[in-house]
Amino acid sequence: MSASSTERGFTMVELIIVMILVGVMAAYAVPKFAAMTNLSQDAWRDQVKSALRYAQKAAVSHRRLVCVDISGATITLQIASVNGATSCNTPLDGPGNAGSFGGSPPAGMSTAVTPSGTIYFQPDGRATLMNSGIHTTSGRTVSMTGVLPLQLFGETGYVQ
Repeated sequence: MSASSTERGFTMVELIIVMILVGVMAAYAVPKFAAMTNLSQDAWRDQVKSALRYAQKAAVSHRRLVCVDISGATITLQIASVNGATSCNTPLDGPGNAGSFGGSPPAGMSTAVTPSGTIYFQPDGRATLMNSGIHTTSGRTVSMTGVLPLQLFGETGYVQ
């Protein structure tokens, strides 16, 4: 046997130092990933809020009915083609005529409106609900997973 043979591998000190470094990096990175998830949820809430406000302002400025449909995965805006119509039949372009306004929440996040159904913004800005073919003023709550709900006040169309 030769006395000059070398053994390969890591020493215990090297392994412990690497484990400590990985632990410190994980402690720093995990909160960043959680914050990124919260940001995407907040962004969806802000998008729903801005869509509702945009719909209300578009109804007043165009003097037409604007319809908002919010499901668990999408939000779509439509506008009536003529003043005095009781339903919407044309997609509402987004700000700056940027195409159809809509979007979807991050994965795992759902959205629900209470009471359910299409939100109708009247030309005077009120938010209404269709009951037996008649528009009645109705406040709404828009609930989303992981964030505070939005309140829509029927008489004014204000979103909070």
